[in-house]
Amino acid sequence: MLTRRGSMVLMLTATAGAATEALAQPYPSGPVRLIIGFPPGGTVDTIGRLIIGPIGARLGAPLVIDTRAGAAGVLAVEAAARGRPDGQSLVMASAGALAVMPHMLDSMPYDVERDLAPVTQLVRTPQLLVVGKHVPANSVAELVALAKQQPGKHTFGSTGVGSTLHLAGELFKMRAGIDLLHVPYRGGAPAVTAMLAGEIDMLLVDIPVVMPHIRTGDFRPLALASASRVPVLPNVPTMSEAGVEDVIAEGWYAIYAPPGTPADRIEAVRKAVTEGLADQATQQALSELGCVIATSSPEELRQYARSEYVKWGEVVRVSGARASR
Repeated sequence: MLTRRGSMVLMLTATAGAATEALAQPYPSGPVRLIIGFPPGGTVDTIGRLIIGPIGARLGAPLVIDTRAGAAGVLAVEAAARGRPDGQSLVMASAGALAVMPHMLDSMPYDVERDLAPVTQLVRTPQLLVVGKHVPANSVAELVALAKQQPGKHTFGSTGVGSTLHLAGELFKMRAGIDLLHVPYRGGAPAVTAMLAGEIDMLLVDIPVVMPHIRTGDFRPLALASASRVPVLPNVPTMSEAGVEDVIAEGWYAIYAPPGTPADRIEAVRKAVTEGLADQATQQALSELGCVIATSSPEELRQYARSEYVKWGEVVRVSGARASR
């Protein structure tokens, strides 16, 4: 009869053997899972479904989306952090799960530096302040005046407590000197649905998810939380141009792999992403959504994520925002 120690040794040996066997297989050995942390219809899902075709074609295997919505993208990143290091599972991570939530939660299920292998940044999306058509404001100045007349009455939605959309709203409140009520949702699509129904008044949101509603006139764009205007909305001013300084908030999305994923597989994915996003039709589609392509090396991604961590940490500290998981 095996002792407990002997059983453990056999189990660890079998696990190590299985991992070694997996890594010995050609890569990719089948469909590659792309974990996404927000529900269908939101920015992350929209971008993910747009890029999986061209990336999969370059990688030599289809990418299949695995939705793990919740906790501002933390659940998806956690799933990747615990995945097998074979390159068959990747995560499309957002700034919220990487640079914001570590400041918001008392404990995190992963350490970004230790438990994730950076692959490449994908795109950045300047966040846009939009109001529902039920809100009687046609400019940022009018919205600020309205909010100051009735402190705490007007609401802004987000993709969850601790998401970059939440912190962008807090940053806008701080810089404009107004009091707004935050209403969190599980993703961009539910927040948009709520504003269409008149349940919330405004969103500071990634451009792609609201463009259809801007075109129909259901949402009114007031200002961009960026340093410059974007081609898809040439007549929409920046926050600075609209009279509120120092409100820079960009959504950004990047590919990470489980820790320990071999460097050659990391490079294969990075190359496929870079080539896939260089496709002219893909570039045009992303531009029409308001996205800026920002592919990078793994080290460039690591450094950028660190700088964003510091930036949003200060906003969390000043705003006093907290989250529970």
